[in-house]
Amino acid sequence: MTDPLKAPSLDEAEIAKFSAMAAEWWRPDGKFAVLHAFNPVRLAFIRDHVTAAFGLDPKVQEPLEGVHILDIGCGGGLISEPLARWGARVTAIDPSERNIGTASVHAQEQGLEIDYRVATAEELAEVGESFDVVLNMEVLEHVSDPRAFTATCAGLVRPGGLMFCATINRTLKAFALAIVGAEYILGWMPKGTHHWEKFITPEELEGWLKENGLSVLEKTGVAYNPFTCKWLKAPRDMDVNYMLVARREETAD
Repeated sequence: MTDPLKAPSLDEAEIAKFSAMAAEWWRPDGKFAVLHAFNPVRLAFIRDHVTAAFGLDPKVQEPLEGVHILDIGCGGGLISEPLARWGARVTAIDPSERNIGTASVHAQEQGLEIDYRVATAEELAEVGESFDVVLNMEVLEHVSDPRAFTATCAGLVRPGGLMFCATINRTLKAFALAIVGAEYILGWMPKGTHHWEKFITPEELEGWLKENGLSVLEKTGVAYNPFTCKWLKAPRDMDVNYMLVARREETAD
């Protein structure tokens, strides 16, 4: 079996960087404050598409009941926990032992059952695991080979299943806002969190997904409103942050 800490997608410097901040995950005013603020819009995007794809009611207390979701690069569990509360069966992986330790303890404190593992997508693919939904949220810009990593993750999606991606576009606007503005001026994230050359255009990502049998259902920008202090979907503005969802077609009987 592949050593989860030696998978080809991993960037050891990125793992060390996020491991060093593991204790900060559940501080709404800490180093991951921007992800806490970002959570409502990305969770709503996931819920709405998953319920539509699997014929579930988005208005009930547990709208994702019975759906098996893989959260890749789960960090401290900021997405995993809400999905578990919505009734999903959540498997959450991260190559950082410190991140998984933080996530596991917090989930136990909340009375949530989440299958947290120190693992990589490559490791799960090697043993033939598959899922109804695969989440690739704010991960692609931190791996060493995003095209190969996308292919590995796509292989984990069952026929009829979905993959969600959220990342940052490689534009000058993204450099100005996501790096200079967010890290150096506003201090929303620690300096050095992102590298412009690792950003991915929507066209690149959509092409990689198509290469691996997934068709994009929706892609949308996500923008920060300084007047409401909230993140919102901005379908026409994918110059910086964007999300998309893609589906693997059902196999023929």
